Amino acid sequence: MVLIDRNTHIIVQGITGHQGMFHSAEMIKFGAKVVGGVTPGKGGTALNGVPVFDTVADAMSAGPTASMISVPAPYTKDALYEALDSGIKFLYVLTEKVPKHDEIDMYANVKRKGAVLIGPNGPGITVPGESKMGIMPNHIFRKGDVAIASRSGTLTYEIVKAVTDSGLGESTVVGLGGDAIVGTSFLDLLKLFKSDRDTKTVVLVGEIGGTAEEEAAEYIRSGFGKKVVAYITGRSAPPGKRMGHAGAIISRGRGTAESKIKALEAAGVKVAEYPQDIPALIKG
Repeated sequence: MVLIDRNTHIIVQGITGHQGMFHSAEMIKFGAKVVGGVTPGKGGTALNGVPVFDTVADAMSAGPTASMISVPAPYTKDALYEALDSGIKFLYVLTEKVPKHDEIDMYANVKRKGAVLIGPNGPGITVPGESKMGIMPNHIFRKGDVAIASRSGTLTYEIVKAVTDSGLGESTVVGLGGDAIVGTSFLDLLKLFKSDRDTKTVVLVGEIGGTAEEEAAEYIRSGFGKKVVAYITGRSAPPGKRMGHAGAIISRGRGTAESKIKALEAAGVKVAEYPQDIPALIKG
């Protein structure tokens, strides 16, 4: 497993909001150790069986090591800085439509502090049998040795379910987020998966736009040492067309599905034509 486990103590910033309230309850059902929530003005109350604090500084009394941030986009950067300044080193941002300039600042400060950020605008991280931070459905997972890293949200769930239904299971599943600027890349995760004893095979779920998949392919080619299969969505997108995610835009021939598939196949990665083909490629 990577990044989180059953001993990760989590707070939820924005726990009294609709998303924070619902998903923190699901995280607890999954087995995550949610030790508190943060909502200014709600300190001293409790929700989903955990105490609510006015500030992250107050919540540190509960011993958190990670924070899930689910606050409105204009306040996301401040919430992340509050967690960083309190010493929390693992952060997941659920919020979508975070301003791009805020994301640039967030990314820089996370790296400067030596912390790890998943997101923004992604479904989070799930480690079956251990813990979960985010919004992935609880019932689709089975503990196994397949790690999945994905730029897509709902496509992540589809592929996880296909893997589970095939009799396989997952070691770690990470939704990187669909924005142009995200805290963790495919390359970052591949480096973690390489040394993870619980992971035997890696599935990369990419999309058009950017060069993250090509960079991942270069790393795999240099001697990753584990089986990798992939799926790239957006094959039919015309140049200049934005396809849902802020990061999914191609221009001047760069970031196309074809260029990503070519790079991955050159690195020995089998690329599925359809998401449901992934389990067969893993087993093949």
